[in-house]
Amino acid sequence: MVQMVETKAEFDAIVAGDKLVVVDFTATWCGPCQMIGPKFAAMADEFPDVQFVKVDVDENDETAAACGIEAMPTFHYYKGGQKVDELVGADINALKAKVNALK
Repeated sequence: MVQMVETKAEFDAIVAGDKLVVVDFTATWCGPCQMIGPKFAAMADEFPDVQFVKVDVDENDETAAACGIEAMPTFHYYKGGQKVDELVGADINALKAKVNALK
């Protein structure tokens, strides 16, 4: 299951763990975000050892600003509280390749 992150404090707590965390920075008005959303959610079942979360850039603008989000969808990969990679755009194959490389 993909968790929607509501606050910056919640985001900080989630990415602080040792497990790989993939963050989908999304928006309801973003067509490519809506297209890749179900595929991103399916990845949570495909990779049970990885945590998948979403940040709505309009609802949680503090987190989006702190992470320097300028385009949607943007995916950040975190391990141990540190950003280890980033992907901009709705490319499911690249998203999966980075998960496999980083987990």
